[in-house]
Amino acid sequence: MTTTTLLLEGSAIDDIASFYAEINRVFMAGEDWQLGVSLDALDDLLYGGYGALAGHAAVSVHWRDIAHSRMALGVAATRAWLQDKRARPGTFNLQILDAQLDALARGVGQTYFDIVMDIFAAHPNVRLTTD
Repeated sequence: MTTTTLLLEGSAIDDIASFYAEINRVFMAGEDWQLGVSLDALDDLLYGGYGALAGHAAVSVHWRDIAHSRMALGVAATRAWLQDKRARPGTFNLQILDAQLDALARGVGQTYFDIVMDIFAAHPNVRLTTD
């Protein structure tokens, strides 16, 4: 059985928006639509059924220069993302956002990168390798 290998270029990721641009470049090539900037959309994508995962029971994803991505999706990007959500009261739970911001400030909160890695880990059909 042949395994499909996809290559994420970590050096192309400088913030959350460019992370999704890279995800779309790799996973959505040939589709007439793109994923939005959404962790839920990323999770849905990794279940397969469309894009580069369509027709594949399992794939391998190699994330080159992951250290660059880790920094780009680190504390500063995560804080900005949470603060942007916080600026829309009524849409998000402010107590949860405040707790996440507090944890981030104390150095114990999940970064956006950490959340992305958890999402990949939740999909055993997607084997992630890095360098």
